[in-house]
Amino acid sequence: MARRRPARGRPRLAARRLADEAEGRDDHGARRAVGRAGAPHHGHRKRSEFVSGLRSRRAIADGRRRPVRHDSRDRPRVGPRRRRSRRRAQAEESHQPARSDELPDGTTAGHRRRRAEDEQRRRALPARVRERQQRAGSQAAAAGDRQLLLADARQAFRHRPRRSVCAAGAHPRDPGGAGTRHNRAMTRKGSDPFSSEPLEKGSDPVLSTPLQFLKGVGPRRAADLEHAGLITIEDLLYRFPLRYEDRSRLQPIASLKPGQMASIAGRVLACGLRSTRRVGFKIFEAAVDDGSGSIRAVWLNQPFLRDVFMRGQHVVLYGAVEMRGSVSLQMTNPQHEILDEEDAETIHTGRIVPVYEKTRTVLPKMQRRLVYEALQRLPADLPDHLPEDLRIRLGLPSRSAALLAAHFPPPDAPIDALNRFATPSQQRLIFEEAFLFQMGVLARRQSAAAEHKPVAIHVDDRIRASARAVLPFRLTGGQRQALKEIVGDLQKPHPMNRLLQGDVGGGKTIVALLAALVAMENGLQVAFMAPTEILAEQHFMNITQLLHASRFRVALLTGSTAGAARREQLAQVESGAIQLVVGTHALVQGDVCFKALGLVVIDEQHRFGVLQRATLRAKGLHPDVLVMTATPIPRTLALTVHGDLDVSMIRDLPAGRLPIKTLVKPESRRDEVYQFVRGQLDAGRQAYVIYPLVEESAKIDLKAATEMADHLAQEEFPQYKVGLLHGRLKTDGKERVMKAFAAGELQLLVSTTVVEVGVDVANASVMLVEHAERFGLSQLHQLRGRVGRDRHQSFCFLLYQSPLSDEARERLKALTETADGFEIAERDLQLRGAGDFFGTRQAGVPTFRLIDLVRDRELMDTAHREAARWFEVSSPTPGGIDKLLANWEQRFRLIGVG
Repeated sequence: MARRRPARGRPRLAARRLADEAEGRDDHGARRAVGRAGAPHHGHRKRSEFVSGLRSRRAIADGRRRPVRHDSRDRPRVGPRRRRSRRRAQAEESHQPARSDELPDGTTAGHRRRRAEDEQRRRALPARVRERQQRAGSQAAAAGDRQLLLADARQAFRHRPRRSVCAAGAHPRDPGGAGTRHNRAMTRKGSDPFSSEPLEKGSDPVLSTPLQFLKGVGPRRAADLEHAGLITIEDLLYRFPLRYEDRSRLQPIASLKPGQMASIAGRVLACGLRSTRRVGFKIFEAAVDDGSGSIRAVWLNQPFLRDVFMRGQHVVLYGAVEMRGSVSLQMTNPQHEILDEEDAETIHTGRIVPVYEKTRTVLPKMQRRLVYEALQRLPADLPDHLPEDLRIRLGLPSRSAALLAAHFPPPDAPIDALNRFATPSQQRLIFEEAFLFQMGVLARRQSAAAEHKPVAIHVDDRIRASARAVLPFRLTGGQRQALKEIVGDLQKPHPMNRLLQGDVGGGKTIVALLAALVAMENGLQVAFMAPTEILAEQHFMNITQLLHASRFRVALLTGSTAGAARREQLAQVESGAIQLVVGTHALVQGDVCFKALGLVVIDEQHRFGVLQRATLRAKGLHPDVLVMTATPIPRTLALTVHGDLDVSMIRDLPAGRLPIKTLVKPESRRDEVYQFVRGQLDAGRQAYVIYPLVEESAKIDLKAATEMADHLAQEEFPQYKVGLLHGRLKTDGKERVMKAFAAGELQLLVSTTVVEVGVDVANASVMLVEHAERFGLSQLHQLRGRVGRDRHQSFCFLLYQSPLSDEARERLKALTETADGFEIAERDLQLRGAGDFFGTRQAGVPTFRLIDLVRDRELMDTAHREAARWFEVSSPTPGGIDKLLANWEQRFRLIGVG
């Protein structure tokens, strides 16, 4: 038999009766009379109080809670200790004896009886329940201790004097504002970065305060902030706005015109939430009047605003003005701010407003409010990283004033200068970051100079003759200059830390080999590490060929080397019988031991992690380190990006190579390009075809390499062997494909950008890049450098899809105008900016908060000069240098050579 379904009206009726009872009404809706004068009836209690009382009565009835005993005068309940102390005090005042039932230990007989009853009930519980209660009690006690500690910290933080974020940008203790040259309030001198206790991140207690102590930040919001990288107040205040919007000018509603962005202030005449035909989609509307006219504000699918807006409130709105119908105006989803008073200070409207980056867990409006709250607690005498004499000499504002004006600029601040980060406050903060970075660079250089090599390297005529004997050709001018700089470092008493960078095919390997020859002639061993096995094998074959007539032995050690061959090689390396070891990550394994490692050469250094490089370097006693990269960096930025390294550059190419012909073609002429490729393959050459994606994407209409490899093999080039190479292949699969292509077993290689850094295939003469408009300028240059390694004429075809953007057109034009990798890197830097230029290609680049390496070059130069001057005057101690290095590496996450 089916159960009877309750009537739909019954729950609503019960809820209405419950509400009437909570509000003190009878069944007819009339309010019940109050009791005696001055004592309101329980029906006048709030609904929450009524529900709480109802739950308490149910708990008492279930035996889960003891009833509260009140005396006849309805006094609030007090604890037994307080009652006993009160009774003793009253007895002493009235000279009357205490209660007769009070026992000698101060407890009453009733209290002892209740305690005994509780103990009996507890013993009657199962042992498992008692253990759970005891465990919960100990956890609660520990949690209570933590809460006490947090409460003390919160109390100390929240009792700082609050202040308003001044609209004019002036600090209450800094009347001159952010631009004052001499700040009398800065009585605390700038901290010496080399003192015994240098300033470190979060050294001020306010800045190191967790964000959970800010108003409105609970555990869940604190977790969201931490996910976005915001943990302390310093993290919050040093996350600067992306841009600024001028919402300071309030306009009368009557003067508004459709299409403009405007700020208005007025009073809410009416507001409400209405449903739509779409299920679950609601619209909140508000009518706002400022005396000159009215406007309708609409928020789509934001029903929570029903609890925010009320009639009669003063609000400020900022948004785009639209026409509603033919006569009335409307704002859709405007930024809003509720004012407690008509002239209250605003945060999100009515001023120049900072706009922060939106993340998955933190919205810009929430971050703006938290920044405002944090700035209110910021002390005027915030410890400054800059020395005071330097700050005054350069006319820089104080740190506290700069943070204020950077987040909430004064109303007279020029909006264009703010968005260019060119105001005095922004420049001060940029300079601070640049100064700290340059101090760390100089500290690392001095720390490296303090190390001493156990074996001094010298160069004589015998070594020069040995070097000339292995050279099959004459070095270029750039190669000779780089070799001179490297050999000069090898002869110094402290270890070398040098970066050798050059264009694709510039001959860096032969320079590194000559440096290795100098080290081996002095009785030292050399480790040569490459990122892939096939590249390591290529280096091994080239080095073996060049040193075949010498007395030095060369070994190849990779992950594929195993068994007895590996054990024999390791024994010979440890005994010193093998002088040069070429390998991959296998060189950093624990069983690889050197007898006298004197030089470490790392090819494509950004492909290795910090620990791998540091482990390899630690296998020797202060060895010289030479790192190489084929990714050119503009000369103006090389010393900044690799500030702790000396930099050598090879700009010219070896003689005898023909320049690569670069042709830009629309995709409509693909058949002509394919016909040209067939002619090259018929002549015995090989070709690359590059695609930007690995598999079909529904969002971006690009041809995938996996799909097009089949198309080319079956329809366009059926008479040739076609291979496929992409990033999702396993390492051994990539090595197998590249070896087959290098050996000539494959004539056409369809690939993604994994061939950007790869082996030299001298027979390859054609590089065909599909959707070239999708690639970066430097990336296209690297791909072009995969061909042209032989004396045959090589070609690079760049196919693009119309229409081209202006930036893409500039990129393709640059490739046809120059083949100089350093000039191309400079243009790429100008087009994309430093963030994109370094972000996807270069590991080891410092992580800056404010500095843009293109925009702030002049400031970086000034910071370098001032840091060198301060470094010379201060004469830092080794302990101070170590502390500064630790702080510097943590702040900028810069990795050097290990």
